[in-house]
This record gives sequence, C-alpha cells and structure tokens, in this order.
Amino acid sequence: MSARRVAPVALLGTTASGKSAIAMDVAGRQPGIEIVCVDSMTVYRGMDIGTAKPSAAARVTVPHHLLDLVDPGEEFTVAQFQSAARAALCGIASREHRALLVGGTGLYLRSVVDDLEFPGRYPKVAAELDAEAGRPGGLARLYVRLAALDPVAASRTTATNRRRIVRALEVTIGSGRPFSSFGPGLTAYPPTEVVLVGIPFDGDVVDRRIETRFRRWVAEGLVDEVRHLAARPGGLSRTARQALGYKELLAHVVDGAPLGECVDAAIRRTRMFARRQMSWYRRDPRIRWARSAADAARMLAGLLGASADVAAGAALEPGRDPSDTR
Repeated sequence: MSARRVAPVALLGTTASGKSAIAMDVAGRQPGIEIVCVDSMTVYRGMDIGTAKPSAAARVTVPHHLLDLVDPGEEFTVAQFQSAARAALCGIASREHRALLVGGTGLYLRSVVDDLEFPGRYPKVAAELDAEAGRPGGLARLYVRLAALDPVAASRTTATNRRRIVRALEVTIGSGRPFSSFGPGLTAYPPTEVVLVGIPFDGDVVDRRIETRFRRWVAEGLVDEVRHLAARPGGLSRTARQALGYKELLAHVVDGAPLGECVDAAIRRTRMFARRQMSWYRRDPRIRWARSAADAARMLAGLLGASADVAAGAALEPGRDPSDTR
C-alpha cells in the first residue's frame, strides 16, 4: 500500500438525508476523490430506482465503488461486503486518491470502520437450534445452554431474544469457539483512522422527502422494475426482497395487493427505518456532527483537501449531537 496513504472520510446520514448529493458535490469539485457506497442494497444489479443508485453520468464524473456487485437472486452478506470494501480502499490508496465512504447501512459501515470479525454460518446447527427454540420452553433451555457455553455472550442479550440466542449458539457450537471471542460486539467504539461526519436529522424534513421521493420513483417506473426483477429465473434472494419499497411493491406485482396501499406501506416503513438509522448513529461517540447539510459539505471539503477557507469553522468536536444547536 502507498506510503502516502491518507485516512478515509465517511459521510453518514439517514435515508433521504441528502448525503449522496453532498458527497457528489464535494467530490466533483475536488480531484482525486473516489466514493465508496456503503449500502446493503445498491450491491444488487438491476435494483436501481428504489435504491437511489447513482446515475451513469455521476459515475463518470466521480468513480464509485461497491455498486452492482451481484445478481439480485444471490445472497450477499456483510462479510462479503467487508471483503469488497477492503479491496476498494486498497485500490484507492494505491492510486494515492482519497476515499469518501457514503452510507447508509450502519452495520456495513462498522464492518469497514472497525474491521469487525464475522463468524461463519452453520446452517444445519442453526436449523436444529431454531427448531428447539420453537418448542415449549425451548428458548429458555437454549439460553441456559448459552450461559453455560459462553456466559459473556449470554450477558449481552436477553433470555427472550430468540434470534441472538440462536445465532450465538450456532457459532459457538459450529465453530467450537465462543461467540463472544469474535470481538467486543457493536457496543464498543474503538479508535479508528476513518473520520466520521454526520448529517443532522430533522424528522419532518426527512419524512417529507421520503414520501416525495418514493412517489417520484413510482412515476419513474419502480413498479415495472420490481415486476421485471420478480419475473427473473429464481426471482429475488431472501435479502434482496427485504429492500425498502421492493418488499411492499412485490406484494402488488406478485400477490395483487392494491398499489396505493403498498406505496403507503413502503413510505411508513422507510420513515421508521430512518429513525432506527439515527438511533444507531447517535450511539457512536466518534461521529463529528455537522450543524446542517451545508455545514457537512464544508466539513467534507476541509477534510478532503479543499482550501482552508472552505472548511473554516465547519468542524465540530466528536460526539456533538445534531440536536444540539449551540
């Protein structure tokens, strides 16, 4: 890797926060910046409109990475994303360019920022555990078993969290190694070389943008895009079909649910998702919160090498909450 390697910068914000537009504006004005898209759904080819995927023109103006990696019928895990992101960042560094991560999906961003270690999958073990969890008293028995095999992992969850109990036991039994040994988990925020810049959250503004944007996508052909994807041999993978908007419109094109109801459902779910995203981000004390979208742009410009006057007064101390307007 180049000796002149410089730390990546990450711009994060909820869906419909305007992060992609900010990133393009800054990167388009500063040579040598390449955008790394941190999104769990833009990795799928053919899922374009409803993922707000950058246009072909935008990709010509500024190099983009981690788009269109797999067919929508394929499963794609966070571990695969992490591997692809590492390769992209190494390539950017070798060209002595700056990487601008833009996201998005909180876990995917953490996988890159914190170099998380992801345990493998053991489907047979998981199926047996899941079947046991579904029996009367089964989940309680599994929690007792987890507490005996990996008390640290048991302490990080509750006796009623079926998904986490099953996953922790799956890894512990399948790998022969305690689930907790794969790292401190997502509650730890160690030092990182990546500079994290956050766009503040205004619920009313984001809610309006989500509705306006989704209705525009429908007018631009999102229903036809979903119909085409559903008609592919093999259809959509389990993960791809959970994408915001696609899941709801599949109910229309496959099951015949009324389009208006499906659109309303997609808008509601996207609004709830935005709030979950912000809750995730607020837990990370390393984020430098901008005061506004314009402030975020100035912070990026300064961090990515623009003139000093562009960034003057833009930086905030890490951990500053966007709701703090002082």
